[in-house]
Amino acid sequence: MTSVPNTSTSWKRDLVLLTALLALLFGFMLGSHNLWSPDEGRYAEIPREMLASGDLVTPRLDGVKYFEKPPLMYWIEAGSIDLLGYSEWAVRLPLALSALLGCLVVYGAGRRLFSRRAGLIATAILATSPLYYMMARVLTLDMLVSVLLSSALLSFLVGVQEPPGVKRRWLLWAFYALAALAVLTKGLIGVVLPGLIIGSWIFLTRDWRLLTTIHLRSGIAIFLAIVLPWHILVARNNPEFMYFYFIHEHFLRYTTTIHERYEPPWFFVPVLIVGLFPWIAFLVHALRSAWPTSWRTRAEQRETLFLLLWIILVFAFFSASGSKLVPYILPVFPPLALLIARWLDTHWEQPVDSKLRTGLFLLLIFSFTIAAVFAILPWHMPQHPYVAQEASRLGTGLYLFCAMLLAVGLLPWLFGKGRYPQTIAALLVSNAMLWSIVSLELPKFDPDQSIKPLALELRERLSPGDEVMSYHEYYQDLPYYLRHFVTVVAYKGELGFGVKTESRVRQWMIDDTEFWHRWQKDSHAYMVTTHKDYESLNAKKRGIFHLLNVSGENVLLANF
Repeated sequence: MTSVPNTSTSWKRDLVLLTALLALLFGFMLGSHNLWSPDEGRYAEIPREMLASGDLVTPRLDGVKYFEKPPLMYWIEAGSIDLLGYSEWAVRLPLALSALLGCLVVYGAGRRLFSRRAGLIATAILATSPLYYMMARVLTLDMLVSVLLSSALLSFLVGVQEPPGVKRRWLLWAFYALAALAVLTKGLIGVVLPGLIIGSWIFLTRDWRLLTTIHLRSGIAIFLAIVLPWHILVARNNPEFMYFYFIHEHFLRYTTTIHERYEPPWFFVPVLIVGLFPWIAFLVHALRSAWPTSWRTRAEQRETLFLLLWIILVFAFFSASGSKLVPYILPVFPPLALLIARWLDTHWEQPVDSKLRTGLFLLLIFSFTIAAVFAILPWHMPQHPYVAQEASRLGTGLYLFCAMLLAVGLLPWLFGKGRYPQTIAALLVSNAMLWSIVSLELPKFDPDQSIKPLALELRERLSPGDEVMSYHEYYQDLPYYLRHFVTVVAYKGELGFGVKTESRVRQWMIDDTEFWHRWQKDSHAYMVTTHKDYESLNAKKRGIFHLLNVSGENVLLANF
């Protein structure tokens, strides 16, 4: 295996080039579609309310206390909104920058642990993996917490390879600080997962002496200095915080199905297969190559053992949870990218062998199968007419997507020329084009995913004293686009806890009886609801329901 020396010039050149390419990839069409409800609306509205109220301690959603997550992402979003304004691009920019930073960290770690080429390949794999790419464009907490966790663990792994000195100390201090920021982003997984991985690694390598050289006392002090202030302030201002946040949102979320997000233990297997496409073709070989050949060699393969434990433990941790969502396993993608890149790097100068051909053949079958499903199946599912409807909405975009999916499977055979570099280049280019096409098509789904068209019309119509109601549903992007609270009728959802703790919010969190009282008054009121509920209300003939506009399945109504 050959690699370019770790010169300062090549480091700077690589970082500048990677930053430019990644900025182009993650920035492409970033603000092209509306904020989608519920997640994007929620994580834009909470920062907006922080800015409007000046309260950066207690998160609120539609004026209701919201303690499901810590505030770091809200603070970052509030800063972006304050600096760049109320646009989709502004609120998604922190996610894209986080993804870019995560790729650069993987490059640095791959270069330090393996080789410059391995670092570059790992960055390319990570950036073009579908799950990582898409979560860089969706306003949730998952990308930021994944980048912070990954940066923390890689800082630790690289740090313990360094000899005693300033560089080692700063890398380890960075580990503690990044883990603390992960806690401030999504809670206790920021300390539980690193502790589980590092503890298991030390146990398996029997390197107990390491505990005396990782600056535990100063590191814990750094961790607590970052984590404690907000937790102390929010608990002091909100006595109900401790139980809800630690018991309900951590312990009960993990051990029970209280959040109604239960999925079977194998749920993340297909997520991984699709989310790592097409690089999944090399995963088995990469894992087999990284696996210690014997119990004795585990200490000699410390780096790969660490990455393997990272993948296995994080995957198992979330698979055992009573609450599962697709992005939860995003933190396993950086170590997967590193191990696949390591394996490809060791074969880089060799002609394509049976291992690579087998992976590419399976990839070809997978690409053809999925393309055929997308192109044909929507028109042969009479029991699910909405599938054909969505396919029709995409129009030629659906067939363009299928064509690029086929290209991902075919191009490595057509242009690979029997060599690893050409094969990987063909995969990289075709996969980047595939997901760029997906980005171009996303705005077509706005009518069913966003309330923005109705909200913008409402903003033009509203006068002081007018009331806006969300009937039997809470459209979480509605208050963000309106720039103020809305009255929520007969719906609580995740707002239920906050409603119980503050009596004042019941002025705008109302039941059906209060709704009819307000709707039938002389004052002007507007309502956003589904077309089905509109027809039901209109049939009751208890008031005026004047239809102003329609967007997807939702309607805008007035009582005058």
